[in-house]
Order: sequence, then structure tokens, then C-alpha cells
Amino acid sequence: MTSPTVPSAPLPADHPLVDGRTAPSPLVRALRGDRSDRLPVWFMRQAGRSLPEYRQVREGVAMLDSCLRPPLAAEITLQPVRRHGVDAAIFFSDIVVPLRLAGVDVDIRPGVGPVMDQPYRTRDDVARLTERELTDEALEPIAEAVALTVAGLTELAEQDGSGHVTPLIGFGGAPFTLAAYLVEGRPSRDHLAARTLMHADPQTWDRLTAWTAELTGRFLRTQVLAGASAVQLFDSWAGSLSLADYTARVAPSSTRALAHVADLRTPDGAGVPGIHFGTGTGHLLGAMRDVLTDAGVTDRTVGVDYRTPLDEAITAVGPGVGVQGNIDPALLGAPWEVLEAHVRDVVARGSGAPGHVVNLGHGVPPETDPAVLTRVVELVHSL
Repeated sequence: MTSPTVPSAPLPADHPLVDGRTAPSPLVRALRGDRSDRLPVWFMRQAGRSLPEYRQVREGVAMLDSCLRPPLAAEITLQPVRRHGVDAAIFFSDIVVPLRLAGVDVDIRPGVGPVMDQPYRTRDDVARLTERELTDEALEPIAEAVALTVAGLTELAEQDGSGHVTPLIGFGGAPFTLAAYLVEGRPSRDHLAARTLMHADPQTWDRLTAWTAELTGRFLRTQVLAGASAVQLFDSWAGSLSLADYTARVAPSSTRALAHVADLRTPDGAGVPGIHFGTGTGHLLGAMRDVLTDAGVTDRTVGVDYRTPLDEAITAVGPGVGVQGNIDPALLGAPWEVLEAHVRDVVARGSGAPGHVVNLGHGVPPETDPAVLTRVVELVHSL
């Protein structure tokens, strides 16, 4: 498939992709299908509980509050760049932040995860919910945090004298995963209530996912306009779906979310690279590629979890599409010789893609020794 023609809108003149700060970076080049002399690597959940400095600055601050305090969110985003020398910063946030900003009573309970004030399962529930709007004013803390982060990344480049500014990746939860949390009311193993609503009342389901797509899309666009050099759409629970259900009832809303950034262009016409990642989605990789394509994202990368070997994933997504992944997070606690062999195998299997961004096949476990992550970065950069 080829990307559709999308009416373009200019990125700000001082955007890092426009003024040259991040366009030459190994990450952006890889996301655009251009292999540089350094293989880029970063880690999902690299800014988090594995770092003692993170635990220190987060002490006494609730998770969602930390996401909405711009100086704190920026500091947390910068921490793994300083410590590990990764090739990308990932904006510190949570997939339910847009819900909170739209006025939904949601909290992240330790040891549980996102918990809503109620499950939204009926037509009336969804009708009331979708009357809420995510305003530009509500998104101001996000724009401020991104701008502070980009300024911090630029300062780090000036301090080390390299002149190479580490790009920031904007982050958002896929509409299905947000909808699943809303319908279930809390984390679920099988998302049975969400999948039931999808089939029992498709009109209500479509209304809900259209609304969550709007929230995520505006959340992503705010991050890009404030300075993010790429975006990642994270679909935590898409793996619970069949290919048929994903294609018919979920892919359209993810397409709408990503379309919010597909029109943004540099003066030479380059778009904002997009990464689409889900867990347990080996059977959906081709459909996830199509979401990027149908949204109009020109530089497309599909994130691959640890269950699917990268060479198989490359075949599934087809030519012209990059891959990201897919070190098994469980091996971060294995002996170094075991982890090293695994990393080398991942890199070798990813060599057939036009671009490969080395990452985990899921997030960093909280108990991970930070020194191991630094050592993985050094290994990848040596290959």
C-alpha cells in the first residue's frame, strides 16, 4: 500500500526536525528508512522505577500528578538520556493522561493500574462521557513539558560538545486500549466487557473509540507541535483481539488518532515519523502497518514485542517499513553472556529492514539493574 495524499501543515520554524537539531540523528534516520553508522537504541519505560533518581524525584507525588507538572515530567524524561546515552527520549506520561485532562475521574493505583470512577458500558454512559472535550487550555501542561524537555535535550548536546540533539518521541495510548480501560473500569485480563460491547452495540462502541481517538490524536499533535520529533502509538491490549475484530472495529480509530500528526511537514515535505506498537500482536503486524499507511504517516515503523522474531516481523510488515524491538525484558536479569547473545541475535534478525530501532519487546521491568541497560546501549552502539 502507498500512503494517501494528506493536506500538509508546516511544522514551526524552530521545531527540531526543521532547524536541523534532530533530523540527522540515528533515530530519525532509522525511522525514515536510512541506516546510519550507529544503530539507534532506546527502551520503552526507560524513564521509570528502575532508576534511583526517578524514585527520588517522584517521592510523595502521585503518578498522574507527576505527568502534569511540566518541570518534573521534563526532568524524568531526561534522566535515562543522561544515564544511559540512549538515542531517544520518550515523553514521560501515561496513556490515561488525556482522559484526566478531559475531565474523567481516573487514578493510577499502585499495584493495580488505571482505575476509573465507574465502568462505561451502556449507551447512556458513553453518551455522557463523549460530551466531554479536551481543550487547548487543558493541554497546556503537556506542551510546556515537551518544550522544557526539548530545551533540556538541546542543552545536553551543547554540554557534551557533540552537537547531536537526542530526539524526543511523543507518546499516546491507542484508542482501543483507552476504550478498554473505560469499559472495564480497571485493568482486565481478557477485556471481555470491552469486546462484548464491540459486538453487542457497535454504534456505541464506534462512538466511544471515535472519542478516544480524538483525545489521543490531539494529545500527540500537541507534543509534536511543541517539539517531539516522532510519535509512538502504544496499544497495550490489542493482542486480545482477532485480526477480523481489529481490522473492522479498532484499526479505523487508531488511523484517526495518527492522522492528527500525519499532515505536519518540514519545509522539504518530510513528515513526522510514526511508530505503532502493541503487545501480543504478532498476528496483527500487517494490519498495524496499514493503520500507519491509512493515516498518511509517510515514515512508518512497526514495534514488535518479544514473542515474534524480527525476521518474521519484517516479512509480515513488508517492504519499505522499519521495525523496532525486540529484546526480551526477561533477559535483562539473565547472565550477561546470555543477554549479549540475545541482543546480537535481535540485531542480526533486524538487519533486513530498511531501518531498525533496537528496543525491548515491552517495557523495562522495575527491578532492572540500570547498569545493565547502559551496557546494552554500549553493546548496540558497538555493533
